[in-house]
Amino acid sequence: MIHLYTDGGCSGNPGPGGWAFLMRHLPTGKQLEKSGAERDTTNNRMELTAVVEGLRTLKRPSEVELFTDSVYVGKGMSEWMPKWKANGWRRREGKKWAEVKNVDLWQKLDALLAEHQVKYTRVAGHSGHPENDRVDELAVAAYQKYL
Repeated sequence: MIHLYTDGGCSGNPGPGGWAFLMRHLPTGKQLEKSGAERDTTNNRMELTAVVEGLRTLKRPSEVELFTDSVYVGKGMSEWMPKWKANGWRRREGKKWAEVKNVDLWQKLDALLAEHQVKYTRVAGHSGHPENDRVDELAVAAYQKYL
């Protein structure tokens, strides 16, 4: 069993952004932290990137509990993605169809979800949750180099 804590954020939206994850292997207690940044991006892209990068790190199919404060990621995984896939990765915008925003990352996440058993757990952001606070700190530190 793996616990995966993720966060992403930007200074401005769009603007310089960072992502981070903290992964904990429960049986051994081993942990891995990783972060990265992009010069010009959005909060949602960074939230998704954190999850994708965390899951990509796993070397074999795993049971993962994902902890994130991103409602966008959570709803996307549990509610929106099945509809988007059924509609060719398009969504309704009024009376027209439009490509899903961040479709490249959603498709990567979709492939990773097919490999792993992932349970989504929402964490309130900036609420004193130690791991969520840590990944927030890492994500912010990652994009500081672009300010």
